[in-house]
Formats: sequence, C-alpha cells, structure tokens
Amino acid sequence: MKKELQNNIRTIYMMGFLLGFIVVVPIYVPLLQSHGLSMSEVLQTQALFALTIALFEVPSGYIADIWGRRNAILLGAGLNAIGFFSLLWADSFVDFLVYEAILGVGFSLISGADLALLYDTEVYLQEQGLDGGAGAGKSLSRLISLEAAASGAAGVVASLLLMRSLDSVVLVQAIVGFAPAILGLGLVEVPRITSQVPESGGHAANARRILGILLFGRPVVLWTAAAIAVFGLFAVYVFWVYQKYWEMQGIPLEWFGYIWAAFALTASLAARYSGALERYFGTRLLLVMIAVLPLGGLLGMAFGAGWFGVFCGFAIQISRGLSMTLFYEALNRRVPGEFRATVNSLVSLAVRSVFIVTGPLLGMALDSQGMQPTLLALVAIFAPLMVVVLVPLVLRIRSERAENLSVPAARNAT
Repeated sequence: MKKELQNNIRTIYMMGFLLGFIVVVPIYVPLLQSHGLSMSEVLQTQALFALTIALFEVPSGYIADIWGRRNAILLGAGLNAIGFFSLLWADSFVDFLVYEAILGVGFSLISGADLALLYDTEVYLQEQGLDGGAGAGKSLSRLISLEAAASGAAGVVASLLLMRSLDSVVLVQAIVGFAPAILGLGLVEVPRITSQVPESGGHAANARRILGILLFGRPVVLWTAAAIAVFGLFAVYVFWVYQKYWEMQGIPLEWFGYIWAAFALTASLAARYSGALERYFGTRLLLVMIAVLPLGGLLGMAFGAGWFGVFCGFAIQISRGLSMTLFYEALNRRVPGEFRATVNSLVSLAVRSVFIVTGPLLGMALDSQGMQPTLLALVAIFAPLMVVVLVPLVLRIRSERAENLSVPAARNAT
C-alpha cells in the first residue's frame, strides 16, 4: 500500500501538469475569432463552461467524497479527452459551445477531487509514519506550481506550433488530451473515513454538515473561502482579457505563447515560494501585497501602452500564484477530510456562478466600451471587494492564533 500511495503523489503531479498543458489556451481568443466569433461570443462560450461547472461542481465533489476520488478523476479525465478531440471538427459558435460543455463536466469532476486525494495521501502517509512527499501543505503548493508551469510550457509549444498553423495547435491538443486519463488508471484510493449517507436525514443531513463547516465552523474557513471566490473571479476575468489586450497593443500573435509562458512561470514561482514569503513578510503584509499587486497591474495595463502594459500583467500573476496557494492550503488544512472535495467544489462554484452572468457582460464591455474603460471598471469593482474579504480574514487569523496560544497556557496553569 505504501508504494501505491507514494505513486499517487507522483501521478497527481503528472496529471496536474498535463491538465494544465492546454496548448490551445494561449491562443484561444484568436482561434475563436478566426472562426468568426466576437469577444461577446467568446465570453459566452466561457459562460456556458462556467454554467456547466456550476451545475456539476458540487455534485461531482460530493460524488468524489462518497464514491471515491479516483473514480471521479478518471471519469473527468476521460470526458476532457473527448472534449479536446471534438476541437478537430469544431468550426461554429455551437461547436465551441458543445466543446465547453464537455470540458465543463470533465473539469468539474476533477476539480477538488485531485486536491483532496493528494491531501489525503500525504496526511495518511504522515499518520502512518511512512515516507511521503513534501507534506500536505507543500504538496498543494507544488501541484498549483506544476499546473502553472504546465501552462507556461503550453505557451512555448503553442508559439512554436503557430509557425506551422493554428490547426497544428488543435491537433496536438487533441492527442495530448488523452494522457491524463491514461495516467489516472494508476491512482488508488486512500484508506479514510468515507462520507456516509446518514440513516436519518440522508444526503440532506450531509448537506447540512457541509454548510455548517463553511458557515458556522471556524470563522477563518468562511473568510478564506470568500477570499478564494473574490480573487478567483478576478483571475478568471483577467485571464480572458489578456489575449485581447495583447492584440490591441499590437503584439504579434506568434509572441502570445511566449508571453503566456512567462506569465505562467511567474505564477508558478510565486506559488512555489509562497510559504517562504509568508514566513519572511508575515501573513498580514503578504495579504496586503496579494491585493495591491493585481490592482496596480490593471491600472498599469489601463494607462500603459505596448510592451509596458503587457509587463504590468506580471504583477497580477505574482498575486495569483501567492493567493491560490495560501488560500487553498489554509482552507484544506481546516476542513475535515471526509468533505474536503465537496468544500473545494463549493468554493469553485461560487466563482463560476458569478461568471455565468457577468462573463458575457465583460465581453460586451470590451466590444462596445473598449479596453481602458473595462479595465478601470474592474479596478473599481474589485478594490472594495478585496478589502471586504481580507480585513475580516486578517482579524480572524489573528484571533485564531490568540486562541491557539491561550490553550497551551491554560494547560500549563493546570
């Protein structure tokens, strides 16, 4: 069992890399525009992706908790492979909607389940006194870092493939898309307490327990989840603004992949060293940096021009790498293992649910109002939201630490 569980860690790392290695993403907006889609239609396809995930995110996380994380990951990876393969004949708006719907179900099944399986594997090995990976917290940061690095590698490959054609990018994606499903066959379930359907109350009872964990458990959990939702939504918006922004700055299409790679590498390094930075700066100062960097980056993009505006995006990527790692590690550390995948899925659901409605509006704003007003509107919306979630989070963290210090003191007094 020890060998199989240690293999889990390596396999999830490799799957995470391959799931992040999506070569069509760095040039996705130009790809859809080459098929006649407007920015509004591009964002509508993403809204459908978000809607699909919103419908399947929590049920898929619950399925992973009840019937096994491995099964959920395998099914999701298989659907992703089918979705990427469908790009070979996608040509119309409807074709891309179908593609996004298939991927939405696939990624919703994997989302949360992979993090939960990795975390459970590390915790079990540690509890049994066996050699595992880097530890539960560090493993999460490494997985996020690997996924970001994979995105960077995909950017480089996409730029190289563009020397031939856009079609070659799609072909490579269709082939590579099957790799995670093949790797997933080597995963094993971790011995753990599995969420059971209570005899009294059924699934509704489990739902009440999960909501109780988020809403009425430790206050840090609720505010950490809120922070993930706000910063995650911000990242999704900017994700789909980048390529249109580069196009409007006159950056050649052949450079998109290289810029994407540099952005991904920046987020990867920030995620990798987030723990060290937290120890150096302290939690409070690092949280301030996480909020200031993306807002400053957007302002630089709005008022900058050409390559200067592009370079301002690096500030956003640093914040993204730091926030994803710190917030997700804090959340998973405080959530019981039996419902970890469901809680992760609920947090992702919050982001996707808002994007369903607002994503197409972002596309319409870009088409009708232009880039600068849209970027300034994002700053005006997210600056107060970041303050609203981070101030209570800092206060709750401080309160939690004070409580933890008072417990040993009380024990020593007795």
